[in-house]
Amino acid sequence: MAAPSRVVDLGCGSGELTATLAQRWPDATVTGIDSSAEMLEQAAGYAGPRLRFQLGDLVDYRPEPGTDVVVSNAAYQWVPGHDRILAEIADAIPAGGALAVQVPGNFSAPSHRIIGELVAEPRWQQATGGLRLRQDPVLEPEGYVRLLAGAGLSPDVWETSYQQVLAGPDAVLEWVKGTALRPVLEALRGNESGSGEPGAQQAEFLAELAPRLRAAYPERDFGTVFAFRRIFLVGHRD
Repeated sequence: MAAPSRVVDLGCGSGELTATLAQRWPDATVTGIDSSAEMLEQAAGYAGPRLRFQLGDLVDYRPEPGTDVVVSNAAYQWVPGHDRILAEIADAIPAGGALAVQVPGNFSAPSHRIIGELVAEPRWQQATGGLRLRQDPVLEPEGYVRLLAGAGLSPDVWETSYQQVLAGPDAVLEWVKGTALRPVLEALRGNESGSGEPGAQQAEFLAELAPRLRAAYPERDFGTVFAFRRIFLVGHRD
């Protein structure tokens, strides 16, 4: 859209993308929404007269009237029923507006399979309070085409697999700590016994996980290759 009046970045995190949107459309009111107060504290440094940040749950978000562009980068994979929610957001996009979303599509990758297998072992089921990791939390690209078209938007959907070269020892483990491992580590922290050392179960889980990931993703002289598939969907209303 050439000149939107209102732009929203959902799951804005620490605000870098939101600030980029504000630079692209300096006359628009740009709002970043995230459920993490800690992330929003970091994002506050980007705030300005037409750029603001607010605490909010993506489960509840629906566009206000006059919202022309809605963007989300790597957030809706965490939202149960995200396809229904995105369909409702798409329905609210006005003429000339757009919805643009990116979600990771690597949930069948060895990294995720290995994490799921370890979590499913009896000891870790007990330690995590019976955590069950979500299977296939995002749609395949065709599903997003149907979602956008069903809302009357012109769909443009594609996928890209990035062959990332990660540096350092246990590089894949360090990567998944901020992605696939988040619900596992949170569950372990939430189920710590009062007599145990804080973080001890997390450390033990990571110690068991590390060699399995090293076997699946061997380190080379130049680093560790980690394939990461991402799905992009953009819908425009004519």
